[in-house]
Amino acid sequence: MGGLSLPELLRAEAAAGISSSNKSVIMVYLAGGPSHSDMWDLKPDAPSQYRGEFNPIATNAPGVQICEHFPRIAKNFDKFAALRTLIDSAGQHSSYQCETGWPMRNEPAGKWPSMGAVLAKNLGTDRNGVPPAVTLNNSRAGGGFLGSGFKPFQPNGKGRADMTLNRKMTVERLEDRQSLLSNFDQMRRDADRSGLMEGLDEFNQTAFEVITSSELIDALDVKKAKEAEVARYSKGIERRYQNACLQFLTARRLVEAGSRYVTLSIGGWDTHRDNFKSLRERLLPVIDRGVGCLVEDLHESGMSEDVSVVVWGEFGRTPKVNTRGGRDHWPRVTGALVAGGGMRTGQAIGETDRLGGEAENRPIHFGEVFSTLYHNCGLTNSDLQAVDLSGRPLALVNPSHKPMKELI
Repeated sequence: MGGLSLPELLRAEAAAGISSSNKSVIMVYLAGGPSHSDMWDLKPDAPSQYRGEFNPIATNAPGVQICEHFPRIAKNFDKFAALRTLIDSAGQHSSYQCETGWPMRNEPAGKWPSMGAVLAKNLGTDRNGVPPAVTLNNSRAGGGFLGSGFKPFQPNGKGRADMTLNRKMTVERLEDRQSLLSNFDQMRRDADRSGLMEGLDEFNQTAFEVITSSELIDALDVKKAKEAEVARYSKGIERRYQNACLQFLTARRLVEAGSRYVTLSIGGWDTHRDNFKSLRERLLPVIDRGVGCLVEDLHESGMSEDVSVVVWGEFGRTPKVNTRGGRDHWPRVTGALVAGGGMRTGQAIGETDRLGGEAENRPIHFGEVFSTLYHNCGLTNSDLQAVDLSGRPLALVNPSHKPMKELI
């Protein structure tokens, strides 16, 4: 009688007013802290204890080199931009900063909302039964002070079970329950003076659409993709890593179905030992195949202007290789890869010093990347203002962090 769990996770479509927009973001989180100097910013002229085991290769973008284990991305680097000088990592093993743009300290009342929550609040969705924000991993950030109604939906565990009707439940019986729930909600709304009950009918409606529609279930089921598509993402990849590659296909299918924000996670980047073995045998091939195919697909399908992609982790790794063949935590500089969203690609932005440990020019803040991604989705400064649970007005992105002129 208290309602379903999904209404607290889903966004009311009618609240946006611009729900016909097709703009969206796919965020790829590299959990553990990826080694930036072994991916996008190799230092072949550094001393051996710093440069590591990998060699740079030329890309199809003039003057830009990346790791030899990214052949697919290198061949299509005109569709990418490497950000080599992210400097303000909080140094914490958490996706929180990558999802919100803020560190987990001095948080406002109610905590910072994830980018998914911000896009859900402002953009909504234009498809029945598809949540505006979906996370395919265990997210550390939710609706924050925007409210639990904007929390990205996690289609696993209990959330996955909530997406389908019980075998004994008919649609007609569910509609009767929806009507009864609406009556209870009206009584609760009449007693509410905080305004938190506003829009609950829309939350409930979206939840019922998820349950009675097959669109979300279909988008999540890669078995319903074309056989050639599945093979493109997974053929030639070790069987135990194929599911990781197929997450990228799932993300593309979700934005095609109408989601505004999809995040997925590839773990294993905390390489304190055997850094090069882990990257060479598992991590870099998965990223090359998954990200490479995803961005190719977005261009081939005509979605690249609308869908922004960002690939990053919580911090970088030490320039110097340790005695165990690994690299340790290094929050002073890290890197990222971006694509799509109408951005100016085929370039590398920022330079580190000869060892890859400090930003030598064009330091980049996490907030600048967030500001750029929001800009790509059509959000303005007025859209990025909110009030936390203590009533304090806040900017969702540091006002000094503007969209990156190099990209827009």
